[in-house]
Amino acid sequence: MSKINITPLADRVIIKQAAAETRTASGIIIPDTAQEKPQKGNVMAVGKGTKENPITVKTGDTVLYGKYAGTELKYKDEDYLIMKESDILAIIK
Repeated sequence: MSKINITPLADRVIIKQAAAETRTASGIIIPDTAQEKPQKGNVMAVGKGTKENPITVKTGDTVLYGKYAGTELKYKDEDYLIMKESDILAIIK
C-alpha cells in the first residue's frame, strides 16, 4: 500500500477503490464498458474527526461504501475517493 501525502479534514477519509471484477464466477470476461464501479476499497488517510463524530476507521482498513458515495480525486496519476466517514457502511475483517 502506497503512502499518500494528503490529510483529509474533520471526519473525512480518503479511499483507494478496489479493482473492478474482470471475470464472472463462471469465467466469462466482462468488458470494460459493462464493469460496475466497485463499492469496496482501502482507507489511505483519515482526518482527525470532530467532537460529535470521532473517527472509527483507520488507515489500512478495507471498507464497503455506498454506490454514489464520495468525490473522485486524482492525485499523482492514482484515483481515490474522498468521503465523510458516515458514508462508509462497514469494515471488512
